[in-house]
Amino acid sequence: MLTPDRLRARIAEYVDAVNARDPQAIAALFSEDAVQADPASNPPNVGRAAIAAFFEAGIGASETWTFTATAVHTCARNVAIDFEISLVTGGSTMTIDGIEVFAADDDGLFTSVHAYWDDADLSFA
Repeated sequence: MLTPDRLRARIAEYVDAVNARDPQAIAALFSEDAVQADPASNPPNVGRAAIAAFFEAGIGASETWTFTATAVHTCARNVAIDFEISLVTGGSTMTIDGIEVFAADDDGLFTSVHAYWDDADLSFA
């Protein structure tokens, strides 16, 4: 049974996989036909391979990153997180503050995730 504790544990796995910069581990948290859009206004990535490719591109474009779920909110099969990601590229740091909204299936695999952020949520150091 999908419980709030199970969803929170799945988010912890997601945070760990993102911080490990392991696109295959990230994609394994999703169903085969999952939909991911980051930001939500972009065309979605559909399926594990496309989700892995999205993260591979992000890894290739950055030297390091730190991803944090600053708050986790559950509701039935859905979980939303407030997140912060700081990426280092070319010696500069870009930080994005946003929200991701996930839906999960009975097995706890994510069936969708949409990230909500825009230019107002970016900062540079």
